[in-house]
Amino acid sequence: MAVRLPGQPGYDEATAVFNLTAPAEPAAAVVASTVEEIRAALEYARSFRMGVRVHTTGHASPTQRPMDGSLLLKVRPPGPVEVDASRRVARIPAGTLWGAVAEAAAPFGLAAPHGSSGTVGVVGYLLRGGMSYYGRQLGVATNLVRAVELVTADGSLVRASATENQELFWAVRGGGGGFGIVVALEVELFPAAKVITGSAFWAGSHAARLLDEWLRWSVDAPWEATTSLQIMNLPDLPEIPEVLRSGPVLSVDGAVLAVTEDGVATAQAQADELLGRLRSVAEPVMDSWALTKPSAVLEAHMDPEDPVPIAGDHLLLRDLDSAGAAEFLRVVGPESGSPFISAGMRQLGGAYSVADPAGGALSSFAGRFAYSGAGLVVDASSRDAVEGHCAVVRSALSPWDSGWTVPSFVENWQQPQRHLSEAAIARVDAVRAVVDPDGVFAGDVSPGATAPIF
Repeated sequence: MAVRLPGQPGYDEATAVFNLTAPAEPAAAVVASTVEEIRAALEYARSFRMGVRVHTTGHASPTQRPMDGSLLLKVRPPGPVEVDASRRVARIPAGTLWGAVAEAAAPFGLAAPHGSSGTVGVVGYLLRGGMSYYGRQLGVATNLVRAVELVTADGSLVRASATENQELFWAVRGGGGGFGIVVALEVELFPAAKVITGSAFWAGSHAARLLDEWLRWSVDAPWEATTSLQIMNLPDLPEIPEVLRSGPVLSVDGAVLAVTEDGVATAQAQADELLGRLRSVAEPVMDSWALTKPSAVLEAHMDPEDPVPIAGDHLLLRDLDSAGAAEFLRVVGPESGSPFISAGMRQLGGAYSVADPAGGALSSFAGRFAYSGAGLVVDASSRDAVEGHCAVVRSALSPWDSGWTVPSFVENWQQPQRHLSEAAIARVDAVRAVVDPDGVFAGDVSPGATAPIF
């Protein structure tokens, strides 16, 4: 095990993050590939009275509290994703990205509850809830976790599942972190013959009518369909199609799942019902919606593949009426002067709203739409502009704010967040007290997921 200190070779690689606005700056960093190396890192931290922090890709680095005086651990166990097709389960080593899981599952006609980007780490996404483009049919992604292997603060390798360490298994699935260092987990896969997926873009001048159509369709949308609507002000970069950077555009992307080949015609009809309504408003300036393989869902949302400096905010909204739609357009629409490159809503409801009796601490989302808005931060002025507008949007949408949040959508650890009830918080705190009595991992516990100490 090699401990990297600031200024030493390997430190920058061990602390690299995806969101460049929140660099990780721990007192020391370790990349561990075995359980023995994890134990050695824990002993090192203990000897210097350091807390231990964990992350994989650093997509959510702004949600992490400052790491001053801590040891940052990145886990990179060797070995591929192992798919048991007969059980429809994949064992996934910590540090694995979703693109690798989709690739491993595809030959068996199976898919995984991944998000919209193949570069996101599996463990952090799943254990913070997970919002997939299959979610309205399958529910919160963490409900599909079947086992978690982790090293606790005392160095014990523990397996938690429905039959082993059940209380830990309940807590680790959405409980807000701080239970140990995950080395692998098992997730249930599901049949996926085909999907209709892609993105369609319209000139911003059509935003009001398109938003109205999308909201009306969403009221009784089929559970097989999960979509997202965004207002985008994309930067003038050569890798972005010119038609998308000539002014504000509105996009609708997502997926409609056909579990079997027999279900393809129904899925196509469901997608056509939405897209036909939207295309009747105006012809898209660009449209990639198509019947294709499930792995293409990872490309539909057009998330960046390289690290970027982003700041933003998130709200979980109740039903959005006409007044709410008007406020949304007023503050982030084409005529708003918003500094955001993207502001939109992910469609919830369906199975997302149904609590799983066998689920963990977080098994459903209490809202109809997950709002998120973000802008590029390249200097102090742009940071002030983006953060200031976040406050404007939060105020404007407050009448429709549910008060709840989706952990994997929260943008900053200092922003309001709530995904657990008081009873659930007390229960997860009780589990942490057993597996981490000295608070070694306390710095990784999400705000709002532990009782305040006065």
